[in-house]
Formats: sequence, structure tokens, C-alpha cells
Amino acid sequence: MGALIFYIAIYFLGYYAAYLLNLLSGRTLIRNRRIAGLGAVFMVSMLHGYKIISSSPPDGHDEGMTYALGLYVILPVAIIVSAVMFLTWQERDDHDRS
Repeated sequence: MGALIFYIAIYFLGYYAAYLLNLLSGRTLIRNRRIAGLGAVFMVSMLHGYKIISSSPPDGHDEGMTYALGLYVILPVAIIVSAVMFLTWQERDDHDRS
């Protein structure tokens, strides 16, 4: 649960950083802020995955590296990507009905 909240915060940081960059520049530099948010999530997830792979597991934990990657990196990123795709699909569907 904590990893999901962490990646949601990273998504919104990327999303609003793209908005702020567009606002400060006075023109549209980044058209799709959702993709910018996903880019931030993917970059942080690669660093997080590397950290999990390169470090040894804590004492007393018998779970393997793949379990940690799946639970703390792949699952939250998959949930965020599916939510962004769903919201994009809903927005596109609403524009088609108008």
C-alpha cells in the first residue's frame, strides 16, 4: 500500500511539474501531462527496481527478489498505468459523444 501511495505522489509530481513548466514558459512545451507523469513514474520505478536488485534482502525475510519487485514496483506501476489509460479512454469517449 505504501509503494502505491509513493508512486501516485510521483505521478502527480510529474504531472504538475509539466503543468508548471508550461505555465512558466507561456506556451505549451509538454502537450500531454499524463504521459509526463507516467514518465516520472517509470524513471523512479527503474531506480527503485535497481535498488531492490542490487541490495541484499533484510534479515528474517525469506521472500526473493522477484517477490519484492512484483509487490513494490511492478504492481503499483501497473495499477497507475491502467488508471491513466482508463481515464484517457473515458475522456476520449466523452469527446466522441459530444
